[in-house]
Amino acid sequence: MGKKPKIACEGVTKSFLRDMKTIPVLDTFDLSVQENEFVVILGPGQSGKTTLLRIIAGLETSSSGRVLMDGNVVTGPGQERGLVFQRYMLFPWKTVMGNVELGPKLRGVPKKDRREIASHYVNLVGLSGFENAYPHQLSGGMKQRVGIARAYANKPEVMLLDEPFGQLDAQTRYFMAKETTRIWETEKRTVIFVTNNIEEAIFLGDRIITLDGKLPGRIKSTFRVDLPRPREHIDADFLELRRVITEETRLLL
Repeated sequence: MGKKPKIACEGVTKSFLRDMKTIPVLDTFDLSVQENEFVVILGPGQSGKTTLLRIIAGLETSSSGRVLMDGNVVTGPGQERGLVFQRYMLFPWKTVMGNVELGPKLRGVPKKDRREIASHYVNLVGLSGFENAYPHQLSGGMKQRVGIARAYANKPEVMLLDEPFGQLDAQTRYFMAKETTRIWETEKRTVIFVTNNIEEAIFLGDRIITLDGKLPGRIKSTFRVDLPRPREHIDADFLELRRVITEETRLLL
């Protein structure tokens, strides 16, 4: 593309030691993601995609190779990379507002300013009116919105989402995919989104990276999604791309 990538994985490998045996998880992984690009990593369970995301986030170290952001080597977690987990990971004793403003608070942002930041992102994810609710009072979809708002409130340049809708029912999952697209179009970020759902990948991504269905994780194919937004699951081009990816990856729908 001619520009320095926002995120670059160069020859990343990862192995774990388990029961005195070396378990390879990632094998020579090379990936470039451009600024404001929405890239989806698509693969079944146990294909290394979560480990890759954790390495990009700085929560894991690679066995070899490196990850760069804006040309600088990633050596650990940083504010510039926001991570949304599959599990909700909210503090149960804090309200929606308390959870969302936590990042700015830890950075020393004054109370008035961090409340304004948190209020903006609470509104952005559609939780206006629930600022004082606690996690146990929220549905699964609402909890995940809090997680997304909390990540955005830290003003990251890159959003990393690890199967964020995996625990939701089908209807809520579809709605959250639409909301994720709306939020991304409202406040552009570079996004790397991990999923095992083909339709979700096509609905969200500018580009889809498929992985082999076994360890160690390797890139199998890359698909450019040249479909206009908003996308419809019943559109002929959408269905054709789903067919091609399904045949290529042999994943179950």
